[in-house]
Amino acid sequence: MNEQTPPGPLLRCQDVRVRFGGILALDGVGFDVNEGAIVGIIGPNGAGKTTLFNCISRLYPVHGGDISFAGRSLLATPRHRIAALGIARTFQNVALFDTLSVAENVMLGAHRRFGRGFVADALRLRSAVRAGRELSNEAERWLAMLGLEGVAQRRVSDLPFGTRKRVELARALAGKPRLLMLDEPAAGLNHAEVEELTVRIRSLKERLGLTILLVEHHMHVVMSLSDTVIALDFGRRIAAGTPLHVQQHPDVIRAYLGGPPHTTRSSSAKVAS
Repeated sequence: MNEQTPPGPLLRCQDVRVRFGGILALDGVGFDVNEGAIVGIIGPNGAGKTTLFNCISRLYPVHGGDISFAGRSLLATPRHRIAALGIARTFQNVALFDTLSVAENVMLGAHRRFGRGFVADALRLRSAVRAGRELSNEAERWLAMLGLEGVAQRRVSDLPFGTRKRVELARALAGKPRLLMLDEPAAGLNHAEVEELTVRIRSLKERLGLTILLVEHHMHVVMSLSDTVIALDFGRRIAAGTPLHVQQHPDVIRAYLGGPPHTTRSSSAKVAS
């Protein structure tokens, strides 16, 4: 019997380097994200976490190395095509259309899957009307899943910050991504909201079979959710492994508490997640 080759990781970052002028923001960062895993990215402010997210989203150029998704390099993919590949993200500072309703924001997240343009919608073409019904049905599903039915017709700008965070999550999920990237989802939330968010992310992952890449400062959220944790400092990967291993790693303790960095370079090794 022939042995089957195991599938590769869903997301692979290999020796990723990014410069902003004379500053090396990412210095040879590498790791794998296997399908169905939750991988957490931690590090002090300025460690390169959001820069890494922006490279995967193609918002920032990559000056060295490669980022691949489902075996395909993302570096030649225009940023407007990233969502169509099956990658969705939220932002540290909520990025919604404030003048639109909650339902309309969520419908925009699902819009790419129906292949209809806004011009066709405006002209009320028969196919666009049919797609509109499908979009509305999709939006209702995600609104219900995120507990947003009661505010579906409210304008986003009128909602409290915690609710806006849920709207952004619903919009990302409406695209039915294979990879969901969460950039500081607990930022600005109170203790009760953080606990609710942690339970919600775990439930969504199990219910939908999501693969999640998570950047978060709340250590409880990262450590309780993640299968693998990657620690960055000054743009380099300083530790990777299980939450317990990374929590106890001396370089991670130095990065958060202060002290001279360890000299061993570990940024480009592969991590099974």
